[in-house]
Amino acid sequence: MEKNKNNSQVKSKKRVSDHGEVFTNEREVNAMLDLVKQETERIESTFLEPACGNGNFLAEVLRRKLKVVTDRYKKSQFEWERYAVIAISSIYGVDILEDNAQECRERLFNIFNEYYQKLFKQECKEECKRSVKYLLHRNVLWGDALDFTNPVTKKPIIFSEWKPINGTLIKRKDYMFQFLVEKSMQLTFFDENNSAQYFDQEIQDYKPIHFLKLGDDDTNEL
Repeated sequence: MEKNKNNSQVKSKKRVSDHGEVFTNEREVNAMLDLVKQETERIESTFLEPACGNGNFLAEVLRRKLKVVTDRYKKSQFEWERYAVIAISSIYGVDILEDNAQECRERLFNIFNEYYQKLFKQECKEECKRSVKYLLHRNVLWGDALDFTNPVTKKPIIFSEWKPINGTLIKRKDYMFQFLVEKSMQLTFFDENNSAQYFDQEIQDYKPIHFLKLGDDDTNEL
């Protein structure tokens, strides 16, 4: 799980008692991710953290991915935006505490935005930022990874697969988290070449949409 912003491994004794919340130090996070270093630097490789806290593992994964995106595509804003969106679309998290999930989304967006602003300054597009915020809203969820539901509503956790097509379009399909876990217990488990073996039990299909239009609305349902 994630460490908090004050570099402490706990936020409160009550949270430890009620939820077993203990945050992982940055050194341990990097040591663990270095074990799968090649995957953390592959733009499209998918990571799921089922107890993401406020995002330490996911934040480091995103930094590594965006560094690769920047090294390869910094001379083209369009290409950088496209591959940054692909990188973010491949990062998933769940946390049982709502404030952690929200903080994680904000932290990941801020990492993206720091890279984006540094590279393109006044040329940054609000529509790109909206797309990123929308992806994080869909991919980092408040939920109980043990029973696959929201802790309050008890509705099933649903994740979206985002598949790039034709250069500019993104195809979304929704799946129940429960079936993803039943297919694999690994924390990094969606391979580019055989993701279908993990993403089954499709529950919703959507029309392809331009990657800069993802944040416009949620009405592209088929």
